[in-house]
Amino acid sequence: MAFWVLLVIYGTRWTYNYWTSQGMEEMVAVYYNRKIVHMLAAGVVLLIIPFVFTDPVLPLIGGFTLGGFTAFMHQSGRRMYWMQNPENMNDSSFAFMLGLSVYLLWVLFDDPWLAVLPSLFMAFGDGVTGIVRNKMFSKRTKSAWGNVAMAVVCLPMGWFIGMESITSIPIWGLLSGALASFVERYEFGPIDDNVLIATASTILLIIGATFGPIIALS
Repeated sequence: MAFWVLLVIYGTRWTYNYWTSQGMEEMVAVYYNRKIVHMLAAGVVLLIIPFVFTDPVLPLIGGFTLGGFTAFMHQSGRRMYWMQNPENMNDSSFAFMLGLSVYLLWVLFDDPWLAVLPSLFMAFGDGVTGIVRNKMFSKRTKSAWGNVAMAVVCLPMGWFIGMESITSIPIWGLLSGALASFVERYEFGPIDDNVLIATASTILLIIGATFGPIIALS
């Protein structure tokens, strides 16, 4: 998994070189690449985690290792220019929040699918959001169109994973997807959208898994 993540990260150097050689602005290419890393690196690994791990310790270590690595590349002057934005360290917060969210939910409910759900919202939901906005505006910006695109991805994901999880809380999964899609639009200084998505959806899933289904499903 670590090899795959590094392969995707360094593989996006090729897409950066190709796009910029075709006249694309550098930061537009960077933003596309970051979303590719969201989905192909983090997203694919998250979908594999419930099948290969029996406890959340290694996912926690993996998230913190990746977060530490990307933060080091920012701070050491070795920034991976093809996928890291010099204006923020959101790629690092993504990895740290992934590790924390997966670990907390798994420890609380012993449910690996529930544990990866908020991080899947970050990986695929926010990934699609960024691509839509980048395509429409050619820059990193916040737009309701991006939130709509994220909801299209996150709501069914929340429903079906909530349905299949041990706790069987599809309505809460749906609501957590809606909440993640809503809060993605906001940032408060160092508290970026990754922190808000993971925190808000994790808290809502904790409430849902604690109190059970809102309505009984036959």
